[in-house]
Amino acid sequence: MDVALAILLLLFILTLCGALASFVKVPLPILQIGIGLALAWPVDGLHLTIDPELFLLVFIPPLLFADAFVAPKREFKALKVPILGLAFGLVFFTVFIIGYALHWLIPAMPLSVAFALGAVLSPTDAVAVSSIVDRNRVPSRLMQILEGEALLNDASGLVVFRFAVAATLTGQFSLAETARVFFLAVVGGILAGFVAVFLSVQLLRLLKKRDGTPSEAVAILTVLLPFAAYLLAEHFEASGILAAVTAGLTVGRAGYFRHMSVGARLQSSVIWDTFPFAFNGAIFLLLGIQLPTILRSVPAELSARLPVIEPLLTVLLLTFALIVIRFAWISGGIAFRQLVGRLRGRTEPREGLRVKIATSVAGVRGAVTLAGILSLPLALPDGSPFPSRDLAIFLAAGVILCSLGLASLLLPTITRGLKMAADDPIEEEERFARIAAAEAAIEQVEILAAKAEVAGRLVARDVAGRLIENYRRRAAFNDTSEDIHREARDASDIEKELLTAALNAERTAIRKLLLENRINDETLHKLLSETVLAEALLART
Repeated sequence: MDVALAILLLLFILTLCGALASFVKVPLPILQIGIGLALAWPVDGLHLTIDPELFLLVFIPPLLFADAFVAPKREFKALKVPILGLAFGLVFFTVFIIGYALHWLIPAMPLSVAFALGAVLSPTDAVAVSSIVDRNRVPSRLMQILEGEALLNDASGLVVFRFAVAATLTGQFSLAETARVFFLAVVGGILAGFVAVFLSVQLLRLLKKRDGTPSEAVAILTVLLPFAAYLLAEHFEASGILAAVTAGLTVGRAGYFRHMSVGARLQSSVIWDTFPFAFNGAIFLLLGIQLPTILRSVPAELSARLPVIEPLLTVLLLTFALIVIRFAWISGGIAFRQLVGRLRGRTEPREGLRVKIATSVAGVRGAVTLAGILSLPLALPDGSPFPSRDLAIFLAAGVILCSLGLASLLLPTITRGLKMAADDPIEEEERFARIAAAEAAIEQVEILAAKAEVAGRLVARDVAGRLIENYRRRAAFNDTSEDIHREARDASDIEKELLTAALNAERTAIRKLLLENRINDETLHKLLSETVLAEALLART
C-alpha cells in the first residue's frame, strides 16, 4: 500500500509541477527537483527504496524510445558528422579523461568505477535544455545537433557504463575481450530492435484482420514495444539500450501505425505524448527525494578535510571539467571539418565562439544520468558493498544539479539572438507540406465528386450553407420521417466517403514528402497527428 500511495502522490505532484511551471519562472526540472526535496525533508519526509535493475528497466526503454521516435531523422542524416562526433567520440573521450582524473583525484575510487561514473555522466539531456530556454530562441540546427547527440550518447554512454560495472563486478578487464563483447552487444542490440518492430508489425496485421480487437489493446501493444525490444536484447546479452533506440528510430517507417485503427493511433499518440513528461518528471522528482539522504551521507572520501567545501568544490570542478572537455572537443571538431573541407575544395560552415560556448553549456546532465547511476548494484557477487557507490551517486547528482543551474543562468543570455551558419528553420517546409497535403486532398475529392456527380453541389456550398446543412442533418437524424432520415444518412455517408478519401490522400502526400526528404519527421508527426484527430472526429459523426 505504501508503494501504491507513493506512486499516486508522485503522479499528483507531476500534475502540480506542470501547473506551477506556467506561473513560476523556474525551469521545470529544477522545479521538480525542488518539490521532491521539499517532500523528503526533514527526516520524516517521503523516502523511497529503489531497486537498481528495476529502475533501469522501467525508465530507460520508454524514454529512449520516445526520444528516438520523434527525432528528426533527415536532419540527423544531414548533421551526422557533428552528431556522431559528439555522441561517440566525445563519450569515449569523456570516459577516458574523467575516469583517470577521478581515480587520480580520489584514489579510493576504483578505476573501473571511475570509468562507470564518467560513462554515466556522458549522456546529455536535450529535453532539459528545451525546458530551460525556449527552443524557438535556439537556432534549429543547434537544437537538432543537441537532440541527435542526446539520443545516441544515451545509448553509447550507457553501454560503456554497463561494461565498466561488469568489470567492477568480475574484477577482470581485457581490452580485446571487451571490444569483442562490445561489438556483439551493439550489433545484437540493433538487431533486437529491428526484430521487435518486425514482430510487432506482424502482430498488428493479424489484429487488424479481427475487427473486434479493442483499440485500447492495440495501444497497449505500442506501450510494450520498447520494453520488448529491451528485454529481447538483454536475454541474448546484447544492448537493450540500443534495442530501444533502434525500435524508436524504425517503428514509424516500418508501417507500424498504418496497421492501426484511428482510435488506436489516437490513443497511442496521446500515450507517447504523456510518457516522456511523466517519466522525465518522475526521475527529477526522485532525485529531489533522494537528495536529503545523499547530502546527509556525504562520502568520507570527500569530507575528511573540509566537510562542506570539499564536496561542493569537487562537484563544481567536475562540472567545469565536463564543460571544458566538451568545448575543446567541439572546437577541435569544427576546426578539423573546416580543414578537411578546404582540402576537398568545399566550404564548411564557420561557427563563432558564442555557438561553441552555447553548445558546451547546453550539455546538461539529466534523467538518463540519474537513471543510470541509481542502477548501480548494491553489492558485489561475494556480498560486499559495491565500491564507492555512494560517492558515485553523490557526484552524479551534484553534476546534474550544477549543470542544470549553470544552464539556467547562462543559456538564456548566450542564445539570445544567436544565429548559426546554414540554419534551416522548419516553419517554411511545414507550410509547404500543408499546401501539398491540401492540394492532394482537393484533387482526390474532385475525382470522387465527379464520379458521384455531386461536384456542382459541393462547389456551390459556401461556409454558411455547410453550417446550416450540418445543423439540418443533425436534426434529420432525430426525425421520425423515414424519407428525411434516409436522405440525411445518404448525404452523411457521401461526405464521410469523400473526407476519408481526402484524409488518406493527405497522408500519402505527406509520407511522399518525407521519403523525398522535403520535410522532416517532426513535421510528419505533427501533420499526421492532425489527420488522425480529424479521422477520429469523423468516425464519431
